[in-house]
Amino acid sequence: MKHRNNSHTTSPIHDYLQELHRQFAGVKEGDLATYIPELAKANPNWFGICLVTATGAVYEVGDSRQPFTIQSISKPFVYGLALEDNGRAPVLAKVGVEPTGDAFNSISLDPGTGRPRNPMINAGAIASAGLIAGRTVKTRFQRLIDTFSLYAGRELSLDDSVYASENETGHRNRAIGHMLRNFDILTGDPTPTVELYFKQCSISVNCRDLGIMAATLANRGVNPVTGKQAIRGEYVESVLSVMASCGMYDFAGEWIYNIGMPAKSGVAGGVIAVLPGQMGIGVFSPPLDARGNSVRGIRVCNELSRIFDLHLFNRPGVGRSTIRLKFSGADVTSSRVRDTRESQVLRQFGVGIQVYQLQGHFTFATAEFVVRDIFDNLAAIEHLVLDLKRVLSINESACRLFLDLLEKLSATGRTLLFSYSARLPLLRRYLKAKLGARFTALFHAYEDNDPALEWCENQVLDAHLPGRTPDRSCERADYELFVGFTPAEVELLSTLLTRRHYQRGEVIINVGDEARDLFFLARGTVSVLVTLDSGARKRLATFSPGMAFGDMAVLDRAPRSAVIQADQAVECDLLSIDDLDSLGHKHPAIKIKLLENLSRGLCRKLRKANREISVFD
Repeated sequence: MKHRNNSHTTSPIHDYLQELHRQFAGVKEGDLATYIPELAKANPNWFGICLVTATGAVYEVGDSRQPFTIQSISKPFVYGLALEDNGRAPVLAKVGVEPTGDAFNSISLDPGTGRPRNPMINAGAIASAGLIAGRTVKTRFQRLIDTFSLYAGRELSLDDSVYASENETGHRNRAIGHMLRNFDILTGDPTPTVELYFKQCSISVNCRDLGIMAATLANRGVNPVTGKQAIRGEYVESVLSVMASCGMYDFAGEWIYNIGMPAKSGVAGGVIAVLPGQMGIGVFSPPLDARGNSVRGIRVCNELSRIFDLHLFNRPGVGRSTIRLKFSGADVTSSRVRDTRESQVLRQFGVGIQVYQLQGHFTFATAEFVVRDIFDNLAAIEHLVLDLKRVLSINESACRLFLDLLEKLSATGRTLLFSYSARLPLLRRYLKAKLGARFTALFHAYEDNDPALEWCENQVLDAHLPGRTPDRSCERADYELFVGFTPAEVELLSTLLTRRHYQRGEVIINVGDEARDLFFLARGTVSVLVTLDSGARKRLATFSPGMAFGDMAVLDRAPRSAVIQADQAVECDLLSIDDLDSLGHKHPAIKIKLLENLSRGLCRKLRKANREISVFD
């Protein structure tokens, strides 16, 4: 296989995040949080994006490893831990789930019970922290940070300087704690619980951590990178529900309307968004808008949702079974019958032809899974065929990823082909609109896999057999069934052959015909065709000069079972069955050699069939 330069073959998802980063890095709106002095020290130019799929792919750009404190993004994860420790009913007795439309630090309590309206405002978060099990504050905090570490997939730690700053300035939160104690939402001295809340907000994370934590919620509580359970799956729906309705405070309604993913923000500049079953998104950028949300974080999530159609309420089903089957051109070949030399080349180099049989509904997440698998195996790919026969639907976000894939492969000298693409007219329309004048050169579409495979095989053979002439005329001495024959034997056989000419499209053999002749192809190509129930014709094989056809019926003397048609102007030599029989009487050694060659050819066809059956089994 030829060496390929893979320096420019990063994933199109990564490329798109880079594009988003460039697009919004210049945004100068927003201000740093100053009410916590340590947060005011942040660099307003810090900006990171991380997208993590529920299957464990991590895409990160910008300042994705820059540490900052989690702040209010801690709230849904603490709420989940409170649910695990107590169950839904006891937690609901202490913390409600109704959105308030108020700011994050509002003192929003039920006037009758004193119960905070939801766990995403500070009052509800402090109440949730008070529900964490443990005899001491140290034990409770250790359980909390251990749980956060499971979500992030690495050991997290406390930022002591931010904690000290929160502790020194958190008078409003202390007041909320005492109000909660007044209504017996907190029992005992509220100070340790408020300090635990300050600590949970002061845990140090980075943007990559946020992406993985969000993806863990998307993956029903299982960290998709480490495979470890961070929260029992039965409580994930409750966490995501309050994130969807309350996570963005007085921006929650507009957020879910426009962006459509459960989310949470923090005043250090972090934002997480969760698309259940598919992915988590983390963004970090310290400048905040008037509501306390990251300006760049809001814009990135909005753009991702719009471009890739990530809105929660516009979802088909998604599964890992998007790729039904993969095979290479070394295992499965087209119906074009190859000579021995060509077959050997395809067995050796056909692995560079890769076919992906796809199935299901294609959105961003399902297309991403396919694209990622392709890039994980890119070194082995020269020509890629995407079989769309079993794809049920496709949207523009999936079309965009296939466009990016097409351009990436083309830029590195690889070829992408689509089979059965006529079933998905949106894909063709999208690619034609985006590629413009390049569409004809780059869009390779075939009615099924067979012609796509043949095209790929021809590219491989041209690369490794320079100067080959597949449409050449063939001398009788070069017929495959005459291998090992002496010139005198070929001359003797030639006296028994009758030359016939056929025009393009002419039927040479028809179904039901009596088997009278064995055909040797001297010039042109012929194809074996069968008629399907739909009335369409399917190609079973195409023969080239030097090959024989009609041999099966000659051996068993049964009526012909398929149509054989001339693909172009064709010349054939015919050996009648009567002459073949008489050859056995007059020159038995010649007939034996002829039948031996015929048997070897049948064995090659059988081995090919066995290889392909094993692939599809």
